[in-house]
Amino acid sequence: MKILYGMQQPDEGTITIDGERAVLNNPGDAIALGIGMVHQHFMLADNLTVLENVVLGAEKLHGIGGRARAKIKEISDAYGLNVRPDVLVEELGVADRQRVEILKVLYRGARTLILDEPTAVLVPQEVDALFDNLRELKAEGLTVIFISHKLGEVLSVADEITVIRRGTTVGTAEPASTTPRQLAEMMVGSELPTPETEESTVTDVPMLTIEGLHLGQTDLDGIERVILDKVSLTIHKGEVLGIAGVEGNGQSELVEAIMGMRHPDAGTITLDGADISQRATRQRREAGIGYIPEDRHRHGLLLEAPLWENRILGHVTEKPNSRGFLLDNKAARADTERIVASYDVRTPGIDVTAASLSGGNQQKLIVGREMSHAPKLLIAAHPTRGVDVGAQAAIWDHIREARREGLAVLLISADLDELIGLSDTLRVMYRGRLVADADPATITPEELGSAMTGAATGHLEHAEDDAR
Repeated sequence: MKILYGMQQPDEGTITIDGERAVLNNPGDAIALGIGMVHQHFMLADNLTVLENVVLGAEKLHGIGGRARAKIKEISDAYGLNVRPDVLVEELGVADRQRVEILKVLYRGARTLILDEPTAVLVPQEVDALFDNLRELKAEGLTVIFISHKLGEVLSVADEITVIRRGTTVGTAEPASTTPRQLAEMMVGSELPTPETEESTVTDVPMLTIEGLHLGQTDLDGIERVILDKVSLTIHKGEVLGIAGVEGNGQSELVEAIMGMRHPDAGTITLDGADISQRATRQRREAGIGYIPEDRHRHGLLLEAPLWENRILGHVTEKPNSRGFLLDNKAARADTERIVASYDVRTPGIDVTAASLSGGNQQKLIVGREMSHAPKLLIAAHPTRGVDVGAQAAIWDHIREARREGLAVLLISADLDELIGLSDTLRVMYRGRLVADADPATITPEELGSAMTGAATGHLEHAEDDAR
C-alpha cells in the first residue's frame, strides 16, 4: 500500500497504471496518477471543518469557497456519502470520518482507491452502508483495493481476491467459488483463530468498582453536553467485561477517567478495595492498572524512539526499568529482548524505532510491556485493531492466560466477534450511559450492533443503572 501511494520506494519490480509504467516517488505522484488512499489511522485535522479538511493541500483545484463547496456536494450526492461540509471533524463519529476520507480522495480526482482495514471500527450496519458506497464507486468505473482480514466481508464485496502472506503473494481466489475456510488456509496455513473462551474463571472478588461516574463538557457554543451519565460497573478477578458501543458514545472518556487522564465531575473509582479517584495517572499505574490504548500512535508509543525506550513508557518507576531514582537502561534493554522473544515481536533488534515496525508488531510490544508488570486490571481498548490474524490470535491467548490467573479485564472493541468471544459479561454503552446488558453466549453481532445504535433487540436486558 505504501509503495502504491508513493510513501515507500520498492527495491525492484514495476507498477503499471492504464498501460503506462509509473514511478511513484511521493504521494503527490500517486495523486496525480489518480491513486487515493484511506489510511487505517485517519489523516484528518479534528479542529477543522469537513470542507477545510477536504480542500487542505488541494486549494488549487476548486478554491476554498463556493466552488469547493459545490464540488463536495456534487461528489457526496453522486456516491451517497451524505457528507456535511460545515461540521467540525471532532464532532463526527468514525463512520462519518471514513466517508470524509473517501470524499477527500475523490475530490482530488482519484480513480483507484486503496482502503486499509476500512471496517475495523464499524458496526455491522455501518459496514453495509460502506459496501453500498463502494458498489456505487465501482459502478462509476472506479477501482477499489480493499485490504482486510475479515473474510466474510472480503467474500461479500470483492470481485477478485489476492492473498499475501509474509510479504509474498500466495494465491488468488474467486469469491463465488471460495469458502472462508479455504481463504483462511491460504492466509495462515490453517483455520482462522477464534476469540471464543470456553471455561469460566470469574470469581466473586471485585477488582474494579465504579459508582456514579459523571462527566460533562462545555462545547464551543457554550452548550453543556453529558459525556458520562452516572456510569456504574463492577469487574471481578478473572472476569472480562466487554463494553459495546459505536465510537463517540463515551467509551474513550470512561477509559481516560479510569486512567486519571480525565477528571470526572462526580463518582468514585475503587481498585482492589482502595479508592483511587483522586490519584494521579502514574499512581494508578503503580497500583496495578495495565493499559492498551485505542490509538497506539498517540497514547502508546514514542514512534521515533527505540523499542527499549518504548518498553519503559508508563512504567518508569517500576522494576526492571529503574533502581531507586535512576533508570536501569541495561535491565530495561534485557527485558525488552525478553518481550520481543516471548511475544513474537518481529524486529531486527531493540534499537530500531517503533515507527519501523508494522502495526501488529507495535501492538505486540505494547501488550508485552503491559503484561510484564503483572497488572491487577487490564484496560484493553481495541487490542487487535489493524493487526494481522497471527498477532490477533497471540494477543487473545495472552489475555485468556492472564484471565485464568485472576486478571480483571475491561475490554472495549469495535470487533463484535472479538467482544462476544472474549467477554464473560457484556454491557452496551449509548450516549454516555450503560443502557443494556447482553449475554455473550446467545447474542449475535447483528443484535449487538443494533443495540449499539440505539435500536431495541432481543437477548438484551436493561442495565440496572438505567432505571430512569
